[in-house]
Amino acid sequence: MTHSNPDLTERRAHRMLHEQVQAAIYAETVPLQLSAWEAPGEPVAFAEAVAASYTPMTTGTPWGLPWGTTWLHATGRVPAEWRQREDFDVELVVDLGFTSTQPGFQAEGLVRRPDGSAVKAVNPLNQAVPWAREPDAVDVYIEAASNPNVQGADPTRPGEGSYRPTLMGRVETAPKEHLYTLRRVDVALRDTEVWELAQDLTVLLQLVSVLPPASARRASIDVALERAIDRIDPRNVSASAADARAALAGVLASPASASAHHVMATGHAHIDSAWLWPVRETKRKCVRTFASVLELMDHDPDFVFACSSAQQYLWVKEEQPELFERIRQRVAEGRFIPVGSMWLESDTNMPGSEAMARQLIEGKTFFIDELGVETTDVWLPDSFGYTGSLPQIIRGVGSRWFLSQKMSWNDSDTMPHHTFDWEGIDGSRVLAHFPPVDTYSACLSAAELVHAEENFAEKGLATSSIVPFGWGDGGGGPTREMLAAATRFKDLEGVPTVEIAGPNTFFSRTEEEFVDRPVWTGEMYLQFHRGTYTSQLRTKQGNRRSEHLLREAELWAATAAVHQGLAYPYEELRECWRTVLRNQFHDILPGSCIGWVYDRVEQEYAEVAAVLEDVIVSSARALTGEGDRLLRLNAAPSAQDGVPSLAIGEPEPPRGSVSVEQGASLVLDNGLLRVAIEADGTISSVRDYEADREVLPPRTRAALLQLHRDVPRQWDAWDIDPEYRNVVEDVTAVTSLTVVQEPGCARVRIERPLGEASTLAEEITLAAHSKQVSLSFDIDWHERQKLLKLAFPVDLMAAESTSEMQFGHVARPAHRNTSWDAARYEICAHRWIHVAEPGYGVAVLNDSTYGHDVTRGTDAAGHPTTTVRLSLVRAPLFPDPEADQGRHGLSVVLRPGASIADAVQEGYALNLGTREVRGAHGIDPLLRVAGEGVVVEAVKLAQDRSGDVIVRLYESLGARTRAQVSPGFPVSCVSAVDLLERPSDDVGLTPCEGQEAGVSFEMRPFQIVTLRLHR
Repeated sequence: MTHSNPDLTERRAHRMLHEQVQAAIYAETVPLQLSAWEAPGEPVAFAEAVAASYTPMTTGTPWGLPWGTTWLHATGRVPAEWRQREDFDVELVVDLGFTSTQPGFQAEGLVRRPDGSAVKAVNPLNQAVPWAREPDAVDVYIEAASNPNVQGADPTRPGEGSYRPTLMGRVETAPKEHLYTLRRVDVALRDTEVWELAQDLTVLLQLVSVLPPASARRASIDVALERAIDRIDPRNVSASAADARAALAGVLASPASASAHHVMATGHAHIDSAWLWPVRETKRKCVRTFASVLELMDHDPDFVFACSSAQQYLWVKEEQPELFERIRQRVAEGRFIPVGSMWLESDTNMPGSEAMARQLIEGKTFFIDELGVETTDVWLPDSFGYTGSLPQIIRGVGSRWFLSQKMSWNDSDTMPHHTFDWEGIDGSRVLAHFPPVDTYSACLSAAELVHAEENFAEKGLATSSIVPFGWGDGGGGPTREMLAAATRFKDLEGVPTVEIAGPNTFFSRTEEEFVDRPVWTGEMYLQFHRGTYTSQLRTKQGNRRSEHLLREAELWAATAAVHQGLAYPYEELRECWRTVLRNQFHDILPGSCIGWVYDRVEQEYAEVAAVLEDVIVSSARALTGEGDRLLRLNAAPSAQDGVPSLAIGEPEPPRGSVSVEQGASLVLDNGLLRVAIEADGTISSVRDYEADREVLPPRTRAALLQLHRDVPRQWDAWDIDPEYRNVVEDVTAVTSLTVVQEPGCARVRIERPLGEASTLAEEITLAAHSKQVSLSFDIDWHERQKLLKLAFPVDLMAAESTSEMQFGHVARPAHRNTSWDAARYEICAHRWIHVAEPGYGVAVLNDSTYGHDVTRGTDAAGHPTTTVRLSLVRAPLFPDPEADQGRHGLSVVLRPGASIADAVQEGYALNLGTREVRGAHGIDPLLRVAGEGVVVEAVKLAQDRSGDVIVRLYESLGARTRAQVSPGFPVSCVSAVDLLERPSDDVGLTPCEGQEAGVSFEMRPFQIVTLRLHR
């Protein structure tokens, strides 16, 4: 044999594989008889579909309106002679008319038996459905979903017109035309030897593509490929396949080097719980994907699959109970592995403190109760950055591991570690792993495996990493081709060794092998997708409001249960929590879904609000009795309006007044602050009498609205790129400015035109005895690709800004010394952001938004200044071209002279103000809490329905403190528990002496403490 040019050999092998070998995989095919029924609207249950009237259908027929469902009934027989062919497998082959090679973003189908049970899904890269030889009759239904490709192009090739505005994101705006043309629904005879040959060639061609051109290993493979090609008879591939495989056997048997990296390949299917499809379609994606996974398990006893998101398991249980029972059996075998501990893979930047904890509480509880498994990790491969509060929360539910890969998307800096300890803001640590393969949807190619080895930061210290494999985002999961690759790469020269294993195996081994691990402290800020703190404002407001309503409802329902014996609404509260948690998914809350998703989300928030308002009103009525006294409910963690925290009482009568001076400037003065407002509605001066200082730098304007052009480089709803600052317009035009004086306050109302097609009404309010300058906005927003910011320059030399986060706060540099600092040009804050120099600080509070930026500068005299800006509203075009259009109302507060303790207290008060009721009497708090910086985050009844009261607290200032909790009702004892309300020894409780019953205990900085008050 003459060895030809390696490149020519590989080109020849590629052509032989794609044109001859793959074409010969099916030795024979027989079309099935088809009939069809198009569901008239939303998906229907199988019983309804099977009872419908079907009409004959043939291949070549267009089908499928956008977001529609077409049911195909396929019948036929397996030819009798096929039964005798032992080296062949009988399969169904379904091509719905797939339009690209990316599963999950177009048509998908689920093959069902006549009893409705799921067999397997079909998608562009998984069209085969294994079929038994006997009985020979074929009778199946195919639930075909005509989901449109909302991206408009192959999503694996961004930047090629894939992200243009589309009308496909809502049923009512999508074109009423068929999207697909049915190609084939056949019963087929698969030649297993030819299929194995195709896998051999695929793996070897992948391998030579990553080997050095002049390497001996590549040369040996090229020789084997040349021999194999010569042995393949293009006219009879089946008869020559075994001989060709024999020519490749030697190079496929060459073992990996002793120092090769070790990959633990974990089956996976990332299914976004909503994104470019609605939640209702996600439910079907879960059924389709899990059915395919279970079918693979039936044929490969070594295959294991890791699956997160308790919500998705629940959907399958509700949608397809038979499939859920099969999952339960595989879970018991340790092959279908629940991971993640969370209700679903949520965003971690914006959910509030209690919501972040409930994500893990609800998730772990579901896995324990429904599947008998206690998960030990948090699995978040695709969320957009990770709060520094998460390690303590993970530890608080009894878990200890964390996995992500999203930080590989950083646009400026590379994370220095792949396997490390992640230390949270309270000092808690978890073992974290970022798979160096840099994807959560690997197909187990040689290029991916080599990248994982070369990229691994801990080489020489640790020996292994995880590779999650299986089609993802839109689901699909692993395929038999991927499993075939794993078998061949198990111990093969030129790539890492591969072991099919679950993540628990990896983490357990790593804990033992890699003891002295590097440490990353605090938040992991994703240098990408910064626009997600602002996009879809109504959803962010709905989330914020729902979180606070849940706090109120649980508190007052628990108080009414203890004091009045009112039944505690466990089920109603749980369902509200689950709705809120579901809508914190890492594409829903960040604002990066199609419009259909947000139409439903807004409706769900309204439903949650209605349920919770009813709980609050009925609880308050039971507590206060019938009467006409004006009372206020204070669910905040500190006193408001003269009412103690967690209590119901009579409000203090208004006191004091605010003077108004009209001259060159409009001046509001309450004796604490003097605020000057100019004719353009901006604030030119804020004088703090207590500190005897001007808050604003000279010749600057606060409460300045600024309109930026906002055209991201790639991902509209996701990104705010630094170039947005290049084009800015100060919004200073005024159509009217009026002053209103009321008892105890003065208001200035300003109306403005905004941009090209929008208007804005704004009120600036100063109340008596208040250090707050309050601003409220009513925005009628009709801009496109614009970003509205609100600026507050302050006369401070602030080295850093401090932002509220879950159970604490995070300090970030205000300078741009390093690329890491510069990359944080848009940051997330919850209810407040604070800037200070020694001795004086200013807080900016909000009730709605999360996006902020903080910059350093100088005034006209060259003195240092700091500017805090809030991102109020955006107008991205993809994936929802109507994003943020319409009316928005929100509130912002400038708080001069604020400490962080002030910001904590007043941030809660702005978002959790008192509510008025009429009743006979007030009621004392269910419990009292003392201790500097100690905040009550939640009061509720225990989830075991014992009637015990659960109180969750945290230290908010980042300092050690001593706390005291005193129940306002008879208790037998107080005990410390973890987040799952199981006994915990993490807190040492000391009974209080004297008349004040209760316990005291020391709290570490930012520590979360949960107590059970036994009744």
